[in-house]
Amino acid sequence: MTGTDDVHTTTRLAFLGTPEVAVPALRALHEAGHDVALVVTAPDRRRGRGSALAPTPVKACALELGIPVSDRVADVLDADVALGVVVGFGTLIRAEVLRQVPMVNLHFSLLPRWRGAAPVERAILAGDEKTGVCLMALEKTLDTGPVYARIEVTVLPEETAAELKARLSDIGAGLLVERLSGGLATLGTPVPQVGEAVYASKIDRSELRLVWERPAVDLERLVRIGRAWTIFRAKRLIVERARIAGPVVGDERAAPGPPTPSGPPAPGALHGDEVVCGTGRLQLLEVRQEGRSVQSFEAWRRGARPQPGERLGQ
Repeated sequence: MTGTDDVHTTTRLAFLGTPEVAVPALRALHEAGHDVALVVTAPDRRRGRGSALAPTPVKACALELGIPVSDRVADVLDADVALGVVVGFGTLIRAEVLRQVPMVNLHFSLLPRWRGAAPVERAILAGDEKTGVCLMALEKTLDTGPVYARIEVTVLPEETAAELKARLSDIGAGLLVERLSGGLATLGTPVPQVGEAVYASKIDRSELRLVWERPAVDLERLVRIGRAWTIFRAKRLIVERARIAGPVVGDERAAPGPPTPSGPPAPGALHGDEVVCGTGRLQLLEVRQEGRSVQSFEAWRRGARPQPGERLGQ
């Protein structure tokens, strides 16, 4: 890596990002000696039950590090920077800005698969065994730019979207520091994306409903991306952690179980801590009644006391 003086003279940066997953990249660039002249992030928002405005995770980090912060992308044009670094910014950058300030984007997928807002979640839902991090040149169109570098990552069994994002953000932060170790000269030459483009649209809340007629394999993946929910006694029950019950049979799991005197168990039926699905069963580990704290499923079951014949989803 070049000395700190070289980095300061050759790489004066703007950083554009908002969520927690962008924080490791900002910290890494700052700690590597880069001159981060400006951070652009979303405006403060009211969060939680209180009424006070709260900064984005990236803004909070920037203030801690003593870096000026703005919520206007156009301010990058007056910051006299050589490069903009974008991580989880969530807003397309206008063409006139990109014409004046080149930018790179850290994206958490193996492009062109999973362009868009929710690449980690969509990879888990699709059952992808591999994902990764791409450092690409930013264009005015969504995640279409040529790629400077990519690192392939294995999706671990039962890994949640939050856990995978944390791993990818750390890996991406290291990749940024490595590629900017000698300033813009060490970025290299990007190569065009090759392959079929697949888009990762934002996860809608309706998609997170656990439809028990679906296979347990699909529902376990849904729980792993976060905020999956079902209904019990007309109230929303959020399933925080779950695993597939029973032995693996191909890509599915054990059958729902032996029939009862009244016929096969219906999807959504509870058997201890397991829920009958269209194919297989899902073992519930942690749940949260909406508006309450997370608790073990066993603790919830002792309090709720489901009656024979009651099912989740109704």
